[in-house]
Amino acid sequence: METLLNSNQIQEIIPHRYPFLLVDKIVALEEGISAVGIKNVTANEYFFQGHFPQEHVMPGVLIVEALAQVGAVVLLKKAENMGKIAYFAGINNCKFRRKVIPGDTLSLEIEIIKSRANFGVGKAVAKVDGKVACEAELSFMIGS
Repeated sequence: METLLNSNQIQEIIPHRYPFLLVDKIVALEEGISAVGIKNVTANEYFFQGHFPQEHVMPGVLIVEALAQVGAVVLLKKAENMGKIAYFAGINNCKFRRKVIPGDTLSLEIEIIKSRANFGVGKAVAKVDGKVACEAELSFMIGS
């Protein structure tokens, strides 16, 4: 897939930086509506030092955070939200379906299903090789 936004361009939209920027690129984007991001999971990730040293598994909360970062790009790319911050407001119906390990490429898909002034809800799905690893409904508040 073609890269629409690389990591430098993503950092112009959201405030996250290493080691907490969990999206390598955006490959599909409809401002305010949906996006697909990519996270290439490597054995060099800082969190594998402790999760788990004997069997590297990406923490589920970081998969959800990666999905939220893609959601933030969707909302903050809109002209009226540029320069603002998207804060997590809630996580509902979160399910983990498979482990994410070094060598996996996470496809981070989010579609905004509810939106008003400074609030949004997105349906989020993380996949590896087309198979669902995590799904959740994420809520966001837009602040300045």
